[in-house]
Amino acid sequence: MKLWIQLQPKRSFILAATFLLTLARAQAQVPTPGDPQEQAIIVLGGTVHIGNGEVIENGAVAFENGEITMVGSASEAQNMDLSGYEQIQAEGKHIYPGFILPDTDLGLVEIGAVRATVDNEEEGSLNPNVRSIISYNTDSELIPTFRFNGILSAQIVPEGGMIPGTSSIVQLDAWNWEDAAVVMDDAMHMNWPGRFRTEFDYSTYTIKRVANERYPEQVQKLKDLFEDAVAYHALEDNKTVNLKLDALQNLFNGNKALHIHAEEAGEIAEAVIFAKEQGVERVVVVGGYEAYLVADLLKEHNVPVIVDNVHRLPVREENDVNLPYKLPNMLKEAGLKVSLAYRIGMNSRSRNLPFLAGTAAAYGLGKEEALKMITANTAEILGIDDILGTLEQGKHATLFVSAGDALDMRTNQVEHAFIQGRKVKLDAMQQRLFEKYKEKYSQSE
Repeated sequence: MKLWIQLQPKRSFILAATFLLTLARAQAQVPTPGDPQEQAIIVLGGTVHIGNGEVIENGAVAFENGEITMVGSASEAQNMDLSGYEQIQAEGKHIYPGFILPDTDLGLVEIGAVRATVDNEEEGSLNPNVRSIISYNTDSELIPTFRFNGILSAQIVPEGGMIPGTSSIVQLDAWNWEDAAVVMDDAMHMNWPGRFRTEFDYSTYTIKRVANERYPEQVQKLKDLFEDAVAYHALEDNKTVNLKLDALQNLFNGNKALHIHAEEAGEIAEAVIFAKEQGVERVVVVGGYEAYLVADLLKEHNVPVIVDNVHRLPVREENDVNLPYKLPNMLKEAGLKVSLAYRIGMNSRSRNLPFLAGTAAAYGLGKEEALKMITANTAEILGIDDILGTLEQGKHATLFVSAGDALDMRTNQVEHAFIQGRKVKLDAMQQRLFEKYKEKYSQSE
């Protein structure tokens, strides 16, 4: 009894703390996902950006049961029977397909400094059997802030090691990961080892490049894994299941893409040649800072590039200071399919994806070509262009209305957003705090 009395205060404290944490979390919940579309909706009078380079001034987009049923001019829509439609007037505004964010750990990492909220990698270097989708957290407070900029779909990618695992594509308004999934296990990811690594020199307080002595060993590990996977693939159906080798099988029949994360020209070339020699049918380069130096090789093998982070400084001293801004247009001019991502740094920065496109537009692309790099091109590279990426009849009604140019941070203001026809609540913690303290200080006056 004495021991129970001594422990009781501590136990009470733990219970109280747990209750308070639960209460705080309950108050900070993300908005409830939208209800399935019940009434047909038409957006009228806005500038419709199809996503494939086409623009319709004074256009209209109609959708029903989560699917786009009409895209055309407002005058065409006036000839329709709109009595059963909810009508949204968008004169002077812009209508876009939902932006698609590739290569992100959104929903896998909440607060980088809090280990309990980080679930983006597994132990070990070769983990092809890891699936990011089962760790995707639909209650992340970051997700609503991405929707504010028109990002309505994302490719959730694991990290760590040479093969961190398999990504999945999700829509950003769901109760759980099963509901969120648009395409499960769309691509295998490989971090190609570099011949060089950076090292900080404390004697001079500079960063220097040193040779990666483990490079041959690391490449050999990848070769051994893929050769084992090919041999495993050739076995009869009654073989003993090997989860790691089994996860690689769809690379050899084209059902799954291999996304190779590499920056330097030599790494990109070696990685692409390696993948093709191993029989991988669909290859995508992610990062690709020096992809323009091996553009001919990439074009020869029909390899698209997902450019990570246009908003950065040049990597090499001899580079043009504006090279990162010009890179998307340089690759496009070289005949490559190009998409944009924003993986470097905190994942919350990825919400600025449309403004990367805006910068690329200003450095040679033009707005509609830049828009394609976060809509149609991304959908094609990820293999979801039959349902997302453009405003076309039969595709998912995943779109938004902005008061101004969505690629310009000064005018991007999302007023309406829909994911598979569902109305998305454009609300988050920041808005709730604004209302809370506005009420507090208005009362104090």
